[in-house]
Order: sequence, then C-alpha cells, then structure tokens
Amino acid sequence: MKPKRNWLKMLWNFLRYGKEKGLCIQTVFLSAYYRACILMIKPKVLHKHFGRQGEESPAEETKENYRVAGRIGYAVEQVCDRTPWESKCLVKALCVQHFLKKRGIASTLYLGCGREEGGGMLAHAWVRCGKMFVTGGDGMGYAIVDRYVK
Repeated sequence: MKPKRNWLKMLWNFLRYGKEKGLCIQTVFLSAYYRACILMIKPKVLHKHFGRQGEESPAEETKENYRVAGRIGYAVEQVCDRTPWESKCLVKALCVQHFLKKRGIASTLYLGCGREEGGGMLAHAWVRCGKMFVTGGDGMGYAIVDRYVK
C-alpha cells in the first residue's frame, strides 16, 4: 500500500523551491488541453496541428538549445506523470513540441508502432531536438509511422 502524500506540503515545497514554476503551471493546462483534443477531435483533423508532415528538424543544435530542451522535457515528464487525467506519450510529446516551438527551437515529433509480447499493437510518440531525444525515449522497438517538424 502506498503511503499517503501530504499534498499541501508538496504544493508548498513546489512554490517555495520549484525553479520552473511557470513552465510547470503552463504544462498542467496544456496537457489538459491536448488530452481533451485527443479525446474529442478526429485524428485526421488533429494531425494537421502536429506540424509539417514527413520532414525532420536539423540534426545539430546549440548547447543552449539542448539545455532548454532538457529543462522542458524534465518539467513536462514530471508534471504529466502527476496529472489526474491520462497524460501519456502523445500528450507529453505535444507539450514538449509546443514549448520548443514557442522558444524558436526546431523539433521532430515521431509517431511509431510496435508489437507487445502478446501480439497486440503498441503506439508510441517521442520528440527529438538535434541529437537529443527530449521525451518518449529514442523509439527503439518501434517502427516510425510518421514524423512532423515544428
């Protein structure tokens, strides 16, 4: 059995010590928005908002862009793992891609599929910025179905 978390203490520590408060608060609202979009909008319409289809971002970025991408990826992972709604790989990838575009950093969103041990299909989404995989891992074990650049 999990021990109970003291939510007030966690909130106080976040407000007191959190370095990326603004980014985390934006991530909460953006992840809720993307989750609602995934549930309510048809995939054909939703794909139009992912970026330019079939293209890839440059393979190199500056050190500063890598630092920014790392901070964004970490914040999005931490927040999305704690939302009361389901914020899996696609929601995380869309949030990361939004924040990178907002800062003028090119990124590629990959959509892939693979097989689980029981024979069923698995879908996965991940984001790459330069040589760095910001969220969702490196996509090993998944065949790339489509890619979108922003």
